[in-house]
Amino acid sequence: MADENLNPVFQIQRIYLKDMSLEQPNSPQILLEQTQPQVDINLALGAEPVADGIYEVTVTATVTTKVKDKTLFLVEAKQAGIFEIRNIPEDQLQPIIGIACPGIVYPYLRAVVSDICTRAGFPPVLLSEVNFQAMYEQQRAAAEAQGSLTNGAGGAAAPH
Repeated sequence: MADENLNPVFQIQRIYLKDMSLEQPNSPQILLEQTQPQVDINLALGAEPVADGIYEVTVTATVTTKVKDKTLFLVEAKQAGIFEIRNIPEDQLQPIIGIACPGIVYPYLRAVVSDICTRAGFPPVLLSEVNFQAMYEQQRAAAEAQGSLTNGAGGAAAPH
């Protein structure tokens, strides 16, 4: 019976919109502009333990749309998920939190951003697909490079 408690567990407890903001600081005058706006999209990931074996993973999108140098609209949305993750080896835990969980949360974020843009009176902004595995591997490589720089690697190869 004790073996049952050691089975790996990965379950979605809840997906929810954690934070949302929309700003149109230069409305209504800027709405009369005919110039094609410039759209800038930034994504950020977050993860933190909530309780033993329970993690909150967030994906935040910041969409800044400008006409010339004035902001047309700014949308920031943070979509979150609560996941139960237990009895997973430590080396597999971080990829689950950094790749699988954001991949589950992200489609909800895409829908929210598209919807809020439409409700604000603009064409929907469609967030493109994201390869969270590539993003995770880049962050790990950057962290390892940072670690080797700060761990005194500068004196590792002395000239002969």
